[in-house]
Amino acid sequence: MSSFPLRTFADVRDALLAKREIALLDVREEDPHAQSHPLFAANLPLAKLELEAWTRLPRRSVPIVLLDAGEGFAERAAVKLVELGYSDVSLLEGGLDGWIRAGGETFRDVNVPSKAFGEFVEAQRHTPSLSAEAVDALLASGDDIVVLDARRFDEYRTMNIPGSVSVPGGELVLRARALAPDPATRVIVNCAGRTRSIIGAQSLVNAGLPNPVAALRNGTIGWTLAGQTLEHGSARQFDLSAGRDDRTLAQSRDHAHALAARAGVKRTTLDEAARWASDPSRTTYRFDVRTPAEYERAHAPGFQGAPGGQLVQETEMFAPVRGARIVLFDDDGVRANMTASWLAQMNIEAYVIGEDVPASALRETGPWRGPRPPAPAGQQTVDAPALASLLADPAHGVLVLDVTSSANHVKAHIPGAHWILRSRLRHAFDDLRALPDAKRYVLTCASSALAAYVAPELAALTGKPVQVLEGGTAAWIAAGQPVESGDTHLASPRIDRYRRPYEGTDNAREAMNAYLEWEYGLVAQLERDGTHGFFVI
Repeated sequence: MSSFPLRTFADVRDALLAKREIALLDVREEDPHAQSHPLFAANLPLAKLELEAWTRLPRRSVPIVLLDAGEGFAERAAVKLVELGYSDVSLLEGGLDGWIRAGGETFRDVNVPSKAFGEFVEAQRHTPSLSAEAVDALLASGDDIVVLDARRFDEYRTMNIPGSVSVPGGELVLRARALAPDPATRVIVNCAGRTRSIIGAQSLVNAGLPNPVAALRNGTIGWTLAGQTLEHGSARQFDLSAGRDDRTLAQSRDHAHALAARAGVKRTTLDEAARWASDPSRTTYRFDVRTPAEYERAHAPGFQGAPGGQLVQETEMFAPVRGARIVLFDDDGVRANMTASWLAQMNIEAYVIGEDVPASALRETGPWRGPRPPAPAGQQTVDAPALASLLADPAHGVLVLDVTSSANHVKAHIPGAHWILRSRLRHAFDDLRALPDAKRYVLTCASSALAAYVAPELAALTGKPVQVLEGGTAAWIAAGQPVESGDTHLASPRIDRYRRPYEGTDNAREAMNAYLEWEYGLVAQLERDGTHGFFVI
């Protein structure tokens, strides 16, 4: 019997409806999570708890409710979270099956709150859209048209509408007036599917862009299903100076500020946000919504980089505590206000830094470095040259285990290394049993950050010596050591990432059509669930 308290479906539902803070966490891997989960169940896999918990759950006394599908992951995660300092940890009664038996609605896919919100917006506002065939005809005829891709730049590089420009969603309102200065120019916004196309196009409409605006209906999925060709490897991006001249910036800022006010967004200061962050009774997230390059150049202490479009698209990943408050920063008065206007409509208490922030306040540089617990003491380590020597002589009986993501392993791994999911190192899922016998193990991942936390568990399970590769596979590669690629030596199933319908599934057209049908049905699912609190201004 579990030593942790149980929270019922009714308990969780009441907290959501009352906007009391709650972190409902699905601790399975991403693929099983994507098959079925409650609307506001954020995915925080057991395998990565130490790496992510202190960033995604910044208040240690936040009420946490864990769920799995009967694998035992939730209780293991509860033990780990208590070790990490969390004091209000419980399990969902009956897990996922209990939720379903109690009448709870379940959802497929990832980032579901955001995707459902996008469909809700379109249903309420009738966001203008054009089919792939219509946009292709406009491009072919040489019409005055610009296509703006609202995804991350790396997604855009993978595949894009011919001639389109990468303008991630949070940048659209700031940049569009400069990218389409003639009000007669038609502006088309696209993403891979529907959500960012809808939110991006509606953002431009809401912000008073004088141009005709439309979303590309069904994004690159719709384009592919129409039999039209995509580009690959494109590098067209907006200029960072676009939209920053006095006239266009003032227009964009005024509209963004007015929208935020209509949505109920409030103002705060850096100092007040810092005080809130240390408040033991309330969770506060602080996000800098500028581009990653701007963030890394200089940002305020305590603010995590979260480009505005992605924050709206992946809200539950950045801020899994439902009922928390979110504080946003930019340096232009446009991006934070636009992002906050959408978060507020998603029933989130949103604030924008409303003061003029001096450059001296942006005193940190580089990418976000989230807080993590110290690695367990007494680690035995080995460097890349020493490991190479050990592997050269089979008599040493060394087996390398790679606990990185499966995608990283497939891309490049130490020759002979076996990929294994940390969450499957126990009970019926003990994937160790299928591996060759070893006298000792060496653990690695991209940097060995995760490997260091896994080492004591592996040593306890096997009773054999365990070492951690210093610097991980990255250090191995930097030392000039050889690597393999491909999906060899997979000791665990590749369930750590859900395969999107546009990522080369066996039945691509069938998967894409099914995905679109699922998105169309999200508004009805929201109504059945009844806990969302979304509204549209």
